[in-house]
Amino acid sequence: MVEALTAVCVIALNPSKRGMMKVIIAVRQTEKDLILDHLASADALANIALSKHLERELRSDHAGETGAVSIYEGIVAVSKWRNKPELVHFAQEHGQTEVEHLNLLEQWLPLDKRSRLLGPWRLAGWLTGAIPALFGQRAVYATIAAVETFVDHHYQQQVDHIQKFGAPPGLLSVIVKCQADECHHRDEAKALVGPKTLPMMLRLWCAGVGAGSAAAVVLARRV
Repeated sequence: MVEALTAVCVIALNPSKRGMMKVIIAVRQTEKDLILDHLASADALANIALSKHLERELRSDHAGETGAVSIYEGIVAVSKWRNKPELVHFAQEHGQTEVEHLNLLEQWLPLDKRSRLLGPWRLAGWLTGAIPALFGQRAVYATIAAVETFVDHHYQQQVDHIQKFGAPPGLLSVIVKCQADECHHRDEAKALVGPKTLPMMLRLWCAGVGAGSAAAVVLARRV
């Protein structure tokens, strides 16, 4: 209020500043309109009616992206402790993408429809990232490749379903974007693993990670 009164007094004494004030008012109005548009858009998404199938699928997606964020947090924590800056950079870059995915999905899935097991998903994700980070870069890259291979298939099933049965406008593009990012993560991790055959224990670990991801999806759809 004081700032507004000061501005009015300045303009009254100096008419040359009136044009500048008009610009400031226009900018503030634009900012206000953008905020209102964002709130209206978020509100509209929250009120979209999803089929039971899509609701379950989005719940599993949200749980998965929650776990994915924690996977990279686990990698970062252990890699910093072991002084592995390359792994820290890798995990932070990928982790930011997973945060973006999580934010997108939270716009579509109301709070009361999300998995009630997010705490366990975070813990499981953190351990899935931290454990291989204890054994080095190749173990981390192989783990990420295993996770993202499963996620690609999971998202593709949803794309196929939406193309056949339909979905609210905009949802397909969200799923396709998330899938494309995960495929990029998978391909990058595979390239970093290299062509050399993985040790038996690492192959068993990756198989377990894939199986665990599949089991988590089944549970997250229900709880």
